Amino acid sequence: MIKAENISKQFNGLEVLKNVSLEIKKGEIVAIVGSSGAGKTTLLQILGVLDDPEKNTNAKLTINDTDVLSLKDQQLAAFRNKNLGFIFQFHQLLPEFTALENVCIPAFILGKSKTEAEKDAKELLDYLGLSHRINHFPSELSGGEQQRVAVARALINKPSVIFADEPSGNLDTNSAENLHELFFKLRDNFGQTFVIVTHNEELANLADRKLVMSDGKFIV
Repeated sequence: MIKAENISKQFNGLEVLKNVSLEIKKGEIVAIVGSSGAGKTTLLQILGVLDDPEKNTNAKLTINDTDVLSLKDQQLAAFRNKNLGFIFQFHQLLPEFTALENVCIPAFILGKSKTEAEKDAKELLDYLGLSHRINHFPSELSGGEQQRVAVARALINKPSVIFADEPSGNLDTNSAENLHELFFKLRDNFGQTFVIVTHNEELANLADRKLVMSDGKFIV
């Protein structure tokens, strides 16, 4: 599913990732933990092809048997939109759009019709217990509801991999627990792979694997 080799990254001469290698199987839930500044989010962004590893290295990154580092910008954007979903600590919903409209955006980018996109979005929002909130704006939703809308948006194109960066970091305890349960329910029902960066030890310990990062590399 995901195979990364020799991933390095520098910012202003500071080595943030140091030849990191990682392999993740289909349907696996992997938690990446570590102190702030360990390189977790940078690695997640590279795995999710939101950022590039250092050039002129022997870095490799394969997702779904696709060599993503060889793709041109337009090809990469299309691959990301179709195959990858993203959930962030701050849901990043667009405030001027309703829950339904926010969920539909990636589907519109993929080229789905308004009818098809809205049908899929309504099914997801219903699955996530938000069928009565589809026409509400983000400011009218609770934190947990906003995060579930963000989950629906991440799922709309049926991606094979979901990348989550501190997904429950901005939620109260009950909402966080519900979100954690949802990840495992989604994996069991749809077979998706999850890569989660988190400081939440409870979530990390529930994962199939917990990987600890320190100083830009994994602690074995």
